[in-house]
Amino acid sequence: MTIKILRQICKSNPLIFITSFLIISSFSCSQAEEEIIEIAQYSLDSLEGVITQSGVAPDKEITSDGKGSLRISADEPTVIRLFETGDLDVEDARLVYRAKVRCENVEGQVFLEMWCQFPGKGEFFARGLHNTISRTTDWTSLEAYFFLKKGENPDNIRLNLVIEGTGTAWIDDIRLMKGPLQ
Repeated sequence: MTIKILRQICKSNPLIFITSFLIISSFSCSQAEEEIIEIAQYSLDSLEGVITQSGVAPDKEITSDGKGSLRISADEPTVIRLFETGDLDVEDARLVYRAKVRCENVEGQVFLEMWCQFPGKGEFFARGLHNTISRTTDWTSLEAYFFLKKGENPDNIRLNLVIEGTGTAWIDDIRLMKGPLQ
């Protein structure tokens, strides 16, 4: 029955149909964007809070936000431990670890990695292997996702940058967000 009504509207006045579709689509998109909530943000204009201190340095010249970034020089494959969140009281959600990353002369892949620690169960990780960068690139938004079911509440989250190879990478504008499981 709904399809018949839509066909009649489309035949009688296609402009009303298209306008209605656009309004409904924009409402759905803006509603989905509103459901994503930032739960942590980390500035990289200094080494404050950065866990790994060797092979990293603040860089005030090369930055995505104009405030500074973290420069990582890798002579071998390495994992840079950036931040730990502690208990954020988050469950039944999709965790999104997002950061701006760029690289220069990287042989191998650069990607984000997130470890979630659960009381009595151990640690589990998510790697952003769906979007990696290598060689020489400008600032690129990379992401890693972790899906938490109801009752799954990590008591700590570790945010890392992985360089599977050698070269130089910069990271800036780190954000941890939660959204619906969709």
